[in-house]
Amino acid sequence: MKTSPVAVVLAILAAFVFAAPAHAHTSLKSSDPKTGAEVTGLAKVTLIYEESVRFPVVVVNGPGGKRYDAGKPQVDGPRVTQAVAAGLPVGNYAVAWRVVAQDGHPVEGEIPFTVLGTASSNSASPKTAPSNSASSNGSTTSKNSTLSQVKNSADGVPGWVWIVVFGLAGIGIGMAFSLRKKS
Repeated sequence: MKTSPVAVVLAILAAFVFAAPAHAHTSLKSSDPKTGAEVTGLAKVTLIYEESVRFPVVVVNGPGGKRYDAGKPQVDGPRVTQAVAAGLPVGNYAVAWRVVAQDGHPVEGEIPFTVLGTASSNSASPKTAPSNSASSNGSTTSKNSTLSQVKNSADGVPGWVWIVVFGLAGIGIGMAFSLRKKS
């Protein structure tokens, strides 16, 4: 059986191309606000990850499930910032986020926090502890519905990725046919 040297070189090259080094998924290193924080106001959310991330989606949900994120999140390597609408009402909030790690896997999470009133309004409204799930009066958005909003807000896989995947699959199928034993 004769094997073409070109086919051998292509097979070896394909093995090296598809054998990418293993990367661990990234994780959230720090955030502002922190989990469970009590703040009097918030202009932006800052998320810092262990490594650079892509395709960030950040949703800021407040009382009654209303969204308070403004504009698109900005990514700078491992740092993601999301502007927040001005004048947040007092209540429990959740920042739900989703990013794509360098290894291509999506990573997501949620950060609950509470917005307190100013010194004059604190006497009228008691401090409330942040909650990870919906309260009985429905003033806090549940983790599942917040994360589903993040997933629904995320853009799908870019079209060029599918073109590359199917192109490489076509090349592999072509190589398999060219290397098969002929009778």
